[in-house]
Amino acid sequence: MNSILSTTVTGVVSVGAALYLVGQCRKPHSWLGRRTLKAMNLRHSGVTDWGLGFTRVKPDARILDVGCGGGRTIQKLAGFAPLGHVSGVDYSGTSVAEAQRVNEAEIAAGKVDVRQSSVSHLPFGDASFDLVTAIETHYYWPNLIEDLREVLRVLKPGASLVLIAETYRGQAGTFAIALPMALLRAKYLTVDQHREAFTAAGFADVQVSVERKKGWICAVGKKPLK
Repeated sequence: MNSILSTTVTGVVSVGAALYLVGQCRKPHSWLGRRTLKAMNLRHSGVTDWGLGFTRVKPDARILDVGCGGGRTIQKLAGFAPLGHVSGVDYSGTSVAEAQRVNEAEIAAGKVDVRQSSVSHLPFGDASFDLVTAIETHYYWPNLIEDLREVLRVLKPGASLVLIAETYRGQAGTFAIALPMALLRAKYLTVDQHREAFTAAGFADVQVSVERKKGWICAVGKKPLK
């Protein structure tokens, strides 16, 4: 009986620990969250560079990075737009603090600002941005279609949303990836479902590209001119 109880307790503790660690990807917090963010900055660099290759960043662009995480993408975007301005939002206070630390010099120079906010209620006026990016974050948005519409609201007519992720349903190894995505309560979409979500939200000229060997996906949509 003691052996069974011990095994049960060990199993419960192990599952609890796994869920806690998985939760750090969804909403980083505490010291472990800070370590997770630093790891994400490194891990997501390659897929970010690949995905940004599907758009053109003007030197004077006003850019918003939604779900900015540890802030490395903000830093990249600020380098692409030396005459512009980059804003970042994240619903995790730990992420905001880390992004502010990483971009301390750019913030002091007035080129960057980082705020705590949900994608569902962006703290910006209509038609504020020339470009919005979302890297490895749309999995966790509360209501994907409505949140895409909120992004559409803050884009200028003709401006683009670039959504980048390192996994999608239908890639090689989907079966193995499905379980961790389920534990994360993440939206795990096919290529067609990404395209359909953009279209349903009101985006035009939707293009979805994949890097099949790595399982990467990039969806780009524009705000209609009228």
